[in-house]
Amino acid sequence: MSGRPLLVAAVCGLAILNLEARGVPEDIAEGLRWRLVGPLRAGWGTAVAGLASQPDTYYFGAAGGGVWKTTDAGHTWAPLFDQGPASIGAIAIAASDPRTIYVGTGQISTRYDIAAGEGMFRSDDGGVSWHAAGLEQTRHIAAILIDPRDAQTVLVAALGHVFGPHAQRGVFRTENGGRSWERTLFVSERTGAVDLAADPQDPDLVFAAVWQVRYWPWLSYFMPTVGAESGLYKSTDGGRHWARLAGHGWPDGELGRIGLAATHTAKGARVYAVIDAEKNGGLYRSDDAGASWQRVNDGEELINGYFARLTAMPGDPDTVYAMGRSINRCTAGGKKCEIVKGSPGGDDYHDLWINPAHPDHMITGSDQGTVVTVDGGAHWSSWYNQPTGQMYHLAADNRFPYWIYAGQQDSGTVRAVSRSDYGSLTFRDWSPVGADERDYDVPDPVDPNIVYGSGLGGRLSRWDARNGEVRNISPWPVIAYGVRPTTVKYHYTWITPIAVSSVAPYPLYQGAQVLFRSEDRGAHWKTISPDLSARRPDVKDCGGALDPARARDCGYGVIFCIGLSPRDNDEIWVGTDDGLVHVTRDAGRSWRNVTPAAVPAWAKIATVDLGPAPGSAYISVDNHRQDDFAPRAFRTRDYGATWTPIIGGLPDGHFVAVVRADPARDGLLYAGTDRGVFVSFDDGARWRSLRRNLPSVIVTDLLVHDRDLIVSTMGRGIWVLDDLTPLRQAAAIEPQARAFLFAPAPAIRVRANQNKDTPLPPEEPAGENPPAGALIDYWLAKSAKGPLQIEIRDEHGATVRRFASGEPPPKLKVDRYFAAEWARPAEPPSAGAGAHRFVWDLRYPRPKAPGYEYSIAAVWGGETSLLPQGPLVLPGPYDIVLRVDGREYRARLTVRPDPRLTFDLANAAAALELMRAAQGSLARAADANLEVDYLKQRLDAVSAQLTAHADHDAAASAVAALRDRISPLTEGEGDAGPRLSSITDALRTLHNDLDGSDAAPTESQRQALSACDERLEHALGLWRGARESALVALNTALTGAGLAPIAIPPVEQIHANEASPGKDLP
Repeated sequence: MSGRPLLVAAVCGLAILNLEARGVPEDIAEGLRWRLVGPLRAGWGTAVAGLASQPDTYYFGAAGGGVWKTTDAGHTWAPLFDQGPASIGAIAIAASDPRTIYVGTGQISTRYDIAAGEGMFRSDDGGVSWHAAGLEQTRHIAAILIDPRDAQTVLVAALGHVFGPHAQRGVFRTENGGRSWERTLFVSERTGAVDLAADPQDPDLVFAAVWQVRYWPWLSYFMPTVGAESGLYKSTDGGRHWARLAGHGWPDGELGRIGLAATHTAKGARVYAVIDAEKNGGLYRSDDAGASWQRVNDGEELINGYFARLTAMPGDPDTVYAMGRSINRCTAGGKKCEIVKGSPGGDDYHDLWINPAHPDHMITGSDQGTVVTVDGGAHWSSWYNQPTGQMYHLAADNRFPYWIYAGQQDSGTVRAVSRSDYGSLTFRDWSPVGADERDYDVPDPVDPNIVYGSGLGGRLSRWDARNGEVRNISPWPVIAYGVRPTTVKYHYTWITPIAVSSVAPYPLYQGAQVLFRSEDRGAHWKTISPDLSARRPDVKDCGGALDPARARDCGYGVIFCIGLSPRDNDEIWVGTDDGLVHVTRDAGRSWRNVTPAAVPAWAKIATVDLGPAPGSAYISVDNHRQDDFAPRAFRTRDYGATWTPIIGGLPDGHFVAVVRADPARDGLLYAGTDRGVFVSFDDGARWRSLRRNLPSVIVTDLLVHDRDLIVSTMGRGIWVLDDLTPLRQAAAIEPQARAFLFAPAPAIRVRANQNKDTPLPPEEPAGENPPAGALIDYWLAKSAKGPLQIEIRDEHGATVRRFASGEPPPKLKVDRYFAAEWARPAEPPSAGAGAHRFVWDLRYPRPKAPGYEYSIAAVWGGETSLLPQGPLVLPGPYDIVLRVDGREYRARLTVRPDPRLTFDLANAAAALELMRAAQGSLARAADANLEVDYLKQRLDAVSAQLTAHADHDAAASAVAALRDRISPLTEGEGDAGPRLSSITDALRTLHNDLDGSDAAPTESQRQALSACDERLEHALGLWRGARESALVALNTALTGAGLAPIAIPPVEQIHANEASPGKDLP
């Protein structure tokens, strides 16, 4: 293998670099919007709290999902902290003012993939708004104590940096709500504070646990997380001064994480401590404020440095709850413990809060989510209502709609459909795929019913959706998770990387310290590389605690990512977690080390992605596990011979987790960091935020799939940015352009919502469907001076649909008998400056009808269809015309049939023809119905006039005669007569039924329309006869009586009067 190449500023690709110079508008992405796909399966709840005075109100902080609130005891949750750092370590509510909430960021359940924070935050309005409250460099905040007498006085336990020594750790105190802090307890740069507890009757008596802990770049679970500096401190003046407690029953030696709880007995302060220790670990109790201790329980379930959290039962000093794989309730002063919540596999509970005023009301956070009980734990709320899943790597199949695949931390696997036939994405639209938690889940490129899933310690499974079979196909089926790398044949890190080629014969790859390949779906494997880590074969003495350099030499590094060429199976790239990049161009027969010189040792090559141009590749480099959060990413356009850093515009202090190249446009890149998504139009020379409406998230992966961008997050599930057209075509906007109409992507002819069941209630969590229709993107340099118009024309030039900015929605006769949130009206196109997206639903204008009704196919907060709606247009070419400020801009749109259908154009055309015939009949019936209703109103008015004059018998008789003539049009039963409402109901039903399918009309439907038309002709004949005879006779009588005759105005005039009543009609 050759040496490392020099890092140079590549001069190639000048055309790409010039794109940014041409001035892609800064607002080019304003019309785009992220949508949540799901799954609605929760992730880690790391910190919990509640309001004692409002027993249904609770808050929780997620490991990577921000802060959430419920006011209905966990039935529904709402995010409060979408603008802040996503990882939450602690949350506390002021007893003296429950509107004051403090949040400490950075989770403390230390594991390989621990997420850091950015200090303290405070809300003074119950979580509506937040502001930073200092301690930005502490990284991981473990506990918060608010003085119950003063919401401005706060103690914070900061664990600090877990990947290296740092001074910003220990216990901090503020007396001004976080405007300034004093560090009152500091042990060393290696040891931070991990818990706090105060005597509930004496808030000045405080205890602090400190923990000496360090994590390393490799998966170091085989190394104990204990230290001589770990221990317990006590303060009697509210945390201003501290004294270390030792002896008198407190265990000696190196200790791990310590969890605390304080309560009060008749004798004074009682303190519980759960201690992780190599010897003498367990649950300890002090009945004299820490002066002496006794171990009251040595149960193994209680000894765990991963959790170590205690919660005392309010009002019962003999009962304490211990977090762990399950929740243990320990009574008799901690001597008797029983599991009160947990399930096989270990839910892994991190925190518990008990309402002191209502002890049966509790909230707990676990790996699987956050749940609430209001009956002392007999029943708990669901964790399938929080989109806080911590997702890892992405894959998608090529079906329509496509399915997205990912592993979720601790909860398992998921495949989620990108579009539902039922209007929104719910529990019906995702399922597990049979593999382990987290890692990769990749569908077979030929048969998406086959899914390959990697898991802990090298496990690789093959799942078949048709029968649920899960088969272990690992190259070496011996699990090596968390063990010392030098003690096993093949070793792995937190993630076991796999990849499947899109080129026949579609080989499957798995990485350890070597790369494996299978060409028969995992039945047989070949090793196609040497050890690609930085291991030195001559190094010995690889046991014990090693520093990073020695661990690297000993071969602790492994392959972390695999990049495959979309063009052939010869070019393969791999990146290792110890900082190396290798490439083969002959299917593994030879390998080159092409690592950029600027990559530090042990900086993880998080992703390697190949660009559309031969020789181009992009790597993201993550060094945060060496306490270096600087962004790093590189590109090469010559197979790794030279590299260029590509971090311009990325925020400092936030590592890059992924870089992906857009396969449709060379030089268009997407990057994910621990604070969001970014886009570059110039091959990485300059980056811009692509956050839009996405919460502040930790990005774990990005995937460009066809024309969509998918993002997986460490705490907010999976999101999709639909249709990248504006980004892909942005460079085509000339610098002096006033407006620009993007060439739209082909539109798939789908129906927005086929649900015929009762709509799901708003309390049922749901993701969002993509828009159903054509996405029309345009950009305006300045706001339009007049109305903006969008016109759709067919291939013959006929206008199909026309829309205008500022145009109010038509006023239709409809009865809305439900909450307004079910009926969001469609928005007109915008005429404001910037980029915009308008959705045409691929339908002709709505047909005329005497009245409309809302469809049962409804989604809360969405657009519920009014029936009847216009028919779908047929597949084919259409022209879009944008008119703004006297200029026209044109683009061609292609409408395609739903690929799931065996589409027959002739059949669909026949259905459209019959729908149009039904529309014509419906319009005639609607006009007649409107005229008859108008006449009935006029007859009522005339009758009231005649009642006051007994000498107008002739006119009264004429009114009665006219009523008799029109009564068949308005009265009666059944579906055979001339009653107009019956005819319109039948026509509307027929129209709606035809709209639900592209099949040729049935003979029964044709016969039904014929029968409706016969009835309609009969009804219209009766109506004409009544107008020409009985109405004429009535008007003669009215004139003779000195009263005004009745004239029936045009239907347009009647409509206008209904829309704007007040003007008298004849």
